[in-house]
Amino acid sequence: MSERVFTVRGMTCGHCVASVTDEVRKLEGVRTVNVDLASGQVTVTGDGYTDDQIRAAVDEAGYELVGA
Repeated sequence: MSERVFTVRGMTCGHCVASVTDEVRKLEGVRTVNVDLASGQVTVTGDGYTDDQIRAAVDEAGYELVGA
């Protein structure tokens, strides 16, 4: 199992955190999602997901993945 850290731009509240968490958690292979609102960092553990899938899930939640 791998752990990756992504940075998300645009999150400002608990609802934002919940939206990103819910969308990323839906991806096959994702086991855990931890979002730090203050830093914008999203830590994802699991196997079989791609950066593009994470980007699409963050986009679906209404936010922007920085880098990756």
